[in-house]
Amino acid sequence: MSNNSSQKNWKTKLHSIIYEADTPTGKLFDVVLLILILLSIFFVMLESVKGLPAYTYNLLYYSEWVVTIFFTLEYIARVISIKKTSSYIFSFYGIIDLLSTLPLYLSFFITGSSALLAVRALRLLRVFRILKISRYIGESNKLVKAIKDSRAKILVFLFAVIVLCIILGTLMYLVEGEESGFKSIPISVYWCIVTLTTVGYGDIAPATPLGQFIAAIIMIMGYGIIAVPTGIVSAEYTQHQNKNVDLNTQSCGHCNESKHFDNSKFCHKCGQDLYINNE
Repeated sequence: MSNNSSQKNWKTKLHSIIYEADTPTGKLFDVVLLILILLSIFFVMLESVKGLPAYTYNLLYYSEWVVTIFFTLEYIARVISIKKTSSYIFSFYGIIDLLSTLPLYLSFFITGSSALLAVRALRLLRVFRILKISRYIGESNKLVKAIKDSRAKILVFLFAVIVLCIILGTLMYLVEGEESGFKSIPISVYWCIVTLTTVGYGDIAPATPLGQFIAAIIMIMGYGIIAVPTGIVSAEYTQHQNKNVDLNTQSCGHCNESKHFDNSKFCHKCGQDLYINNE
């Protein structure tokens, strides 16, 4: 019984430090984690710069290994500190944490894989939960909700844009032909997409007056089309602006669920106490 109690005790403390930021040790761990993530990204970026002294690259290499070992231990700690380990391993953050740890180990077998360490930048998404800033958490939740509610309208809009690009691209192929660089319908559709999005690489350009007129119409349409998704999301965001958004970021020690209502004492997914890591 005492062994089970002691095991429960250290796992509870470990979970509190790693997954929560309500305690001094938890806040310290999260701040150190953020600093190491930023340093790691800086190391990877600096390593790609040519012409630095040789000792600099050696220092960066060993520094990356120190950070990688820390992330490896952190990943193992996250796995063993919750009862339902698969809920973390196969979660979004669990996959990102694993991918940010593997590249340096893979460099022993695959040349150049260490450059994939830049994926650690995705770990910075934890900053909202780590800092526990309710204002930013609330606003980010509203934005995510607005984007989710807008996805059907945006998908319909994008489908209409794709159809329009196919039609206009085909028209430009018929008007301009291969002489102006419109060698096939797919290339013409590519040109239409580039022009409609106002990118305008300039690798293909219409030469005939009719083609230039159509291109001008497409360019003007591009400015209006870009504004449509913004308007859709903005309208949804305005609707959610006055709604109450739950700011609770407590993480369940059993199933790793983190989306709970404010003032929740028990996990809505598995029913476990949010403040006691029951074994």
